[in-house]
Amino acid sequence: MNSSNLIEVVIASVRRETADISVFELRRADGGTLPGFTAGAHIDVHLPNGMVRSYSLCNPQAERDRYVIGVANSQNGRGGSSYMHATLAVGDKLNIGSPHNNFPLDEDASHTVLIAGGIGITPILCMAERLESLGRSWEMVYCARTRQHAAFIEHLSDEAYANKIRFVFDGEPGAQMLDISSLAQSVPASTHLYCCGPQPMLDAFEAATVGRPDGTVHLEYFSAKEAPANEGGFTVKLARSMKEFQIKPGETILDTLLEKKVQVSYSCLEGTCGECVTRVLEGTPDHRDVYLSKDEHEANDQMTICCSGSRSTVLVLDL
Repeated sequence: MNSSNLIEVVIASVRRETADISVFELRRADGGTLPGFTAGAHIDVHLPNGMVRSYSLCNPQAERDRYVIGVANSQNGRGGSSYMHATLAVGDKLNIGSPHNNFPLDEDASHTVLIAGGIGITPILCMAERLESLGRSWEMVYCARTRQHAAFIEHLSDEAYANKIRFVFDGEPGAQMLDISSLAQSVPASTHLYCCGPQPMLDAFEAATVGRPDGTVHLEYFSAKEAPANEGGFTVKLARSMKEFQIKPGETILDTLLEKKVQVSYSCLEGTCGECVTRVLEGTPDHRDVYLSKDEHEANDQMTICCSGSRSTVLVLDL
């Protein structure tokens, strides 16, 4: 991870939104102004135990005095959310990176459909508030197991949103799951669609939006779709530093570079954030990320070294 330009923040408040979702308000420790951000952005939170985790900002983008993140206590995750829920409290200090946006909002769309599932509401909430502040045409569908599992439910149930937000609680008696395909077919081709939620929802969204105009379909993954490429058995050459390493079975490219003390930036470790994207000068990557687009994968001139491997015996990187 890149430790330069980190910002020290203090936890100003912690609010329990649901039984397993807490909302953390972060303010600059020195009382200063935080870097600006746009709807859909996230920050990397550097936890005291050495973990680095990315969380979407869910407060209005006009705010510069605080960042607000929603954290789901995932029992099947990698431990970051559990640590935050169990350990962090008001007054604790953390280091964070400046906001990055891999899920940007097109503010000029004629109409926007926002689809959120579970904790995926965090970037979607920020988008909805931005579109509302601009007077744009938008609608949202928010899916959760039950009303009790839905974060920000009181805020989103405000009368101002009455005709713009539909709730789908598929775990409640008599409820039906959202038919994303029918929703996608019901709106004009010029409509921009955004989705953030669990993997089955994202899979359904991708399938439902095949064939829509380029640039009108947007989604964000919270986790990888495939296991990291740690089969090894190939050579990585670093063009600028003139170094060469064998990638052993059981290790990723990033594992090996860190072991050999090569300075590289990284964060999520599963190909979702883009922090470790590196130019490929020779060879064919085995892409395992969800950050790069299909066209970028096919171009094979860049890769995420935290989780992707090599289909060729030699891979030359611009490092």
